[in-house]
Amino acid sequence: MLYPVENKVREVKNLSGIWNFKMDYDNVGIQEQWQKMPLKDTIPMAVPSSYNDLFTEEREKEHVGYVWYEKSFVIPDSWNGKRIVLRFGSATHHATVWVDGTEVVKHKGGFLPFEADITEMVEKSSLDEHRVTVALSNILDWTCIPCGEIIHKEGPGYPEGFHYQETYFDFYNYSGLHRPVKLYTTPKKYIEDIVIKTEIKENEAVVKALITSTDEIRVVKVVDEAGNIVSEKTVEKCLKNENKWYVETEIVNPHLWNPGAAYLYQLKVEGEHDTYAEQFGLRTIEVTDKAFLINGKEFYFQGFGKHEDSDVHGKGMDEALNIRDFNLLKWMGANSFRTSHYPYSEELMMLADREGFVVIDEVPAVGMCFWDGNSVFAGNRVNDDTLAHHKDMLADMYNRDKNHPCVMMWSVANEAATHEEGAVPYFKEIIETMRSLDDTRPVTMVHTTGPDGDKVSQWLDVICVNRYYAWYTDHSHLEVIGLQLENEMNKWYNKYHKPIIMSEYGADTIAGYHKTPAVAFTEEFQCMYMNEFHKIFDKLEFMIGEHPWAFADFQTKQGLNRVDGNKKGIFTRNRQPKMSAYMLKERWSKR
Repeated sequence: MLYPVENKVREVKNLSGIWNFKMDYDNVGIQEQWQKMPLKDTIPMAVPSSYNDLFTEEREKEHVGYVWYEKSFVIPDSWNGKRIVLRFGSATHHATVWVDGTEVVKHKGGFLPFEADITEMVEKSSLDEHRVTVALSNILDWTCIPCGEIIHKEGPGYPEGFHYQETYFDFYNYSGLHRPVKLYTTPKKYIEDIVIKTEIKENEAVVKALITSTDEIRVVKVVDEAGNIVSEKTVEKCLKNENKWYVETEIVNPHLWNPGAAYLYQLKVEGEHDTYAEQFGLRTIEVTDKAFLINGKEFYFQGFGKHEDSDVHGKGMDEALNIRDFNLLKWMGANSFRTSHYPYSEELMMLADREGFVVIDEVPAVGMCFWDGNSVFAGNRVNDDTLAHHKDMLADMYNRDKNHPCVMMWSVANEAATHEEGAVPYFKEIIETMRSLDDTRPVTMVHTTGPDGDKVSQWLDVICVNRYYAWYTDHSHLEVIGLQLENEMNKWYNKYHKPIIMSEYGADTIAGYHKTPAVAFTEEFQCMYMNEFHKIFDKLEFMIGEHPWAFADFQTKQGLNRVDGNKKGIFTRNRQPKMSAYMLKERWSKR
């Protein structure tokens, strides 16, 4: 899926801003067909944003079910004769979209884009102003990723109809139109998609592009950052099979995309009617039994798991916050992050391309594990519908992010129950699906299961492990960390002979809380805790990265072990540093 851009033949209209909004408290809107007429009794709502934290009452914040969005828009006369597309950056989690009361698209999955071609409907309409209506449900069940379920309780101790949304992941189930909504145009005959793959051979790079287009392709150019055409192929040198065009071209003395030193080329595709420029970078990826190599050099992942999360905005895309986060990452000497636990906005990914950050791109497969010994991959929990949706999300993630040079590895799940027998066929198929989509990048998943129980890592390229020794087990006993960590990491390596990233480790820390001697939740304890991990990382040659959990404090559902969210951040939720930020800055700046 190509990102909407403006050029000499394409236009973009941003529909973000203030929309009409209505809570569907009784979830009757679909049945009553609210989309047929303008919504009544609406309130203003910001798009993009999470609606939850914009209210002052629990009833709205914790609403389970449908909400409705509505906005009017005008199609300029200058768009006559063009293809017109309505595009959503994301909608959490189930969306049905109507234009002028007619359904145009449905989508399941809260963190990836979808769109609808509304050309025919607009052309046939006599209306001067059109109305887009969205019914959005935040309900999660076992057919979704992330997974969840609605819990109903009855009896004398509960009010009639008592129920709530249960989730099995540690972040708040923010809901809404979290990313920009756009109208864009293309010519009627247009470039639909571009897939770019590259090979580097000494002083030459080979760029292979597969272009899907209903337009007749005329020329394909590679343009460097200075605007120079460094390679060009005319239609005579392109292979065509129906609406698929295959182009192979060369770049002499290429500039490589390196971590912290990004270099971006553009592949400009010019057709008879349409044109599009796709950004890409040149780099190689190799995984050995003890190393991850980018452009032939060993790369050590130092950065974070993080969240799209901030005060007021929730998970709503915030360009200013993205810039702030990247500046903090650079200040610390970080070089990477994982999109835990869902693909982040396209705008952030493009920023990572430009800033030279290495990204582990993660599909929203989280909540697939119980901590009480019950089975997930059995009965009426994870099922064939879950698998189908999981595969759909892999495809959507790949189709959106395939050309980003910053994406160095795919993560197909976080903390799944990989010790269960049912996980074996499930994840074998998931990993095979990811490899069928992309054979150029390594595949990983993030483990909470230990090496003795794990049954699926045989199919992965890199082992990612989340561990909280001396926090959730042997709480506050720092003396056990080194022994337990070294023992387990050696077990992982001896079993699979694959490099390992510590993808999560950390301790909840209250900013400004200090005590001597250091105790749990103090800033001093967080530093001491992490240093015990670092001693072992530096000792084991097959450890290829450390991602403390988490970049910043973030909101979670209410719970006995969470006071206003997860406090394991190296920064506070408003992006102010704890002591650990300076400790990591010193450590990472020396590597």
